[in-house]
Amino acid sequence: MQRRALSSESAVPSKTVGSRMAQLMTALYESGQTTFTNADVESITHLPSASARSLIRHAVERGVVSRLEPGLFVLVPPELGRTAEFAGNPYVVARQLAAGAEYFISHASAMELHRMVTQPQFVIFTSTTKRLRNRAIHGTEFRFVFIRHEAVFGVTTHWISKQDSVKVSDIERTVIDGLHLPAYCGGVTEVAKGLWMRRNDVKPERLIEYALLLENGAVIRRLGYLLELYEIAAPEELHRLRHSLSATYATLDPTLPAEGAYLSGWRLRVNLSPDELDALRRN
Repeated sequence: MQRRALSSESAVPSKTVGSRMAQLMTALYESGQTTFTNADVESITHLPSASARSLIRHAVERGVVSRLEPGLFVLVPPELGRTAEFAGNPYVVARQLAAGAEYFISHASAMELHRMVTQPQFVIFTSTTKRLRNRAIHGTEFRFVFIRHEAVFGVTTHWISKQDSVKVSDIERTVIDGLHLPAYCGGVTEVAKGLWMRRNDVKPERLIEYALLLENGAVIRRLGYLLELYEIAAPEELHRLRHSLSATYATLDPTLPAEGAYLSGWRLRVNLSPDELDALRRN
């Protein structure tokens, strides 16, 4: 998924650069690092800070480099000509915005990477152990979900290209995060749809392990209900979830009004039509 906003000068077929910029570009391309910071420029070129910033400022003015935000840049592919608003790969940008903190692409964005959605996503969700502000860069919205260090589990590597990879929640953790914060995935119906789409790949025992590890009662209730509805987990596995239930009730989808029947088996108020959820199996 790559979003580009080209300027009116993008028709210029070629760009020439000086020796310092050529050195920087070569080093970045060889390392597979097209998104970079001022510190990277200083490290590669050995220029003083002021000179390094001047080098990049001129590169931005000439359309060789696009500024994503102060201190963060991306190389513009030569075939694009000159453009001031090339955004690069948004998942790689999200990784850079995490600024070295523990992170992983999550929620609706992870669902897209795992082929659990049928519609394109226009917001990049990233879970990180550092509190970061949400922001929009060249038309792409980046949202950050703060998590504790102990909540970093169920993470895998996803290769964006031959050179670039990002951390992303695995399929099971993606489902759990969706049931924890359904608003970041389009609601429980979308999470249920993604679960059903990948039912042959998902590991029920891992889903249950993650839900218990997260220690969130609403997640346990919602997961148990969906696993039982879709007959994905064995009764003995569901018992592990039921055994941890308290007497309180949670709503199936917190993004919808708190109405509907109470389901005592899962201590859940089902404010979604079971027929609607069951219909996903026929789509």
